[in-house]
Amino acid sequence: MPTVSVKRDLLFQALGRTYTDEEFDELCFEFGLELDEITSEKDIISKEKGEEKAKGASDVILYKIDVPANRYDLLCLEGLVRGLQVFKERINLPRYEKIIPAEGEGQRLIITEQTAQIRPHAVAAVIRNITFTKDRYDSFIDLQEKLHQNICRKRALVAIGTHDLDTISGPFTFTAKAPSEIKFKPLNQSKEYTASQIMDLYRTDSHLRHYLHLIENKPRYPVIYDSNGVVLSMPPIINGDHTKISLNTRNVFIECTGTDITKAKIVLDIIVTMFSEYCEKPFTVEAAEVVYPNGKTHIYPELAYRTEKVKPEYINKKIGIRETPSSLAKLLTRMCLKSHVTGNGNHIEVEIPPTRADIIHACDIVEDAAIAYGYNNIQMVIPKTYTIANQLPLNKLAELLRLDLAAAGFTEALTFALCSQEDIADKLGMDISATNAVHIANPKTAEFQVARTTLLPGLLKTIAANRKMPLPLKLFELSDIVVKDPNTDVGARNYRHLCAIYYNKSPGFEIIHGLLDRVMQLLEVPPNEENGYTIKAAEGTAFFPGRCAEVFAKGQSIGKLGVVHPDVITKFELTMPCSALEINIEPFV
Repeated sequence: MPTVSVKRDLLFQALGRTYTDEEFDELCFEFGLELDEITSEKDIISKEKGEEKAKGASDVILYKIDVPANRYDLLCLEGLVRGLQVFKERINLPRYEKIIPAEGEGQRLIITEQTAQIRPHAVAAVIRNITFTKDRYDSFIDLQEKLHQNICRKRALVAIGTHDLDTISGPFTFTAKAPSEIKFKPLNQSKEYTASQIMDLYRTDSHLRHYLHLIENKPRYPVIYDSNGVVLSMPPIINGDHTKISLNTRNVFIECTGTDITKAKIVLDIIVTMFSEYCEKPFTVEAAEVVYPNGKTHIYPELAYRTEKVKPEYINKKIGIRETPSSLAKLLTRMCLKSHVTGNGNHIEVEIPPTRADIIHACDIVEDAAIAYGYNNIQMVIPKTYTIANQLPLNKLAELLRLDLAAAGFTEALTFALCSQEDIADKLGMDISATNAVHIANPKTAEFQVARTTLLPGLLKTIAANRKMPLPLKLFELSDIVVKDPNTDVGARNYRHLCAIYYNKSPGFEIIHGLLDRVMQLLEVPPNEENGYTIKAAEGTAFFPGRCAEVFAKGQSIGKLGVVHPDVITKFELTMPCSALEINIEPFV
């Protein structure tokens, strides 16, 4: 959940009254938020960098408030205050208005076809006659950063640019050029740089270096110019210094470029609705025209209102309450969803404002009604159906085995269900195609590319991280592995595996073999071929030749045990021999 830091006194001033910390905490809870921490800038610096660094820092009390990740309208003081005031019925929800300038007088943003392979989408708007103060300006910048980290996915989907409109002249052109052809003075810099030099300049910057990878390997970089060739920005990296916004700025040109047009429209709507409050004519936004490479045009921001119809009985049933339709409509209105009863009272018409992009389905409306009603006010009742809960047999078996494995002297480990392709293939001497692994479509890191097909790599990595512990190291894990299965509706299947490993100066194969015998004894599976278990010599890429056996039980192969191959040990950065056992326990349920 994103955390919004607001100055307590500024917040109370905007709310028109003061609260004790306990009262405000309760108000946040009622509204579906959480007051996470009460601190100050001085306290934060003191904790992070020490008291010496904190000298001279502000003592102003800050409230850190946890906001739901999809409530983009609550990521700044303005939206937070507006939401709380409407919730407490002190103000009515404002109506956001889009003003279309006379023909030839509005701003235009022209997108060229060169942007198609990099950041093909752009939207724009103008906030006219706005009045900034220091606190408003700080909030304006902070909202952009919060949006960048949240819905914009660290600028990968959308990058926001805000510019002093009085320093530039339209129409504006969004294009892409070779890095050597782009030259301008970046924000807060004293001289001009080429795009390549800018990338080098910010390679060590603690903030901007995280965004360089988005375009640095592209043959062309996106850039926005005005009609005089002045660079507004090079999204998603940096704005130009020429268009820098200050406290004296009166007219702001906002452009959002990205790879996702839906997210770009949401981001633009949020920025203009939050800060049009400070315009000479509050809650009005001047529209801008965007011209696409194919010649089509579109007016932004959309500021679209839409209506949804919900049945009162549906809301009551889902929440477990008995409220009248008019009472439910009032609850929804308090959550910034203007509502009224229609027909014979069998429907509630809900108007979704442009600030509430999180309202997608009827269940989202139900959730807001529940928040406004108060979760603590919902009466607890005995369910109409009488059932006795019971543990899944597989989970019960796993829990019983865990206790006995621990009693056998093995320590339980819990490793990640996702791992790298290298862990389950290369390091174990296998080809990735032979693992039947489920691949993650958009892995966040190289460490989490596939779902594990075996528990062994996780335990070997755990031992590698604990090499300084006294020997022997005896670990086990009882968890799920995942493999592709075209016969299931999701195309994959989970299997519950038991893996144990013994790491010492000698391989200790007899200890792992003894553990298998103990597990089979607990499962009441005798050591015979007819109705019990047997082990037969086998080969496995992860095991030493001639020191590997396959385990058979219930008429099927359930796993392997043996001495781990020296190459595998080396690849996992271990220096001593070890033995391992891995079996599927599902046949014993």
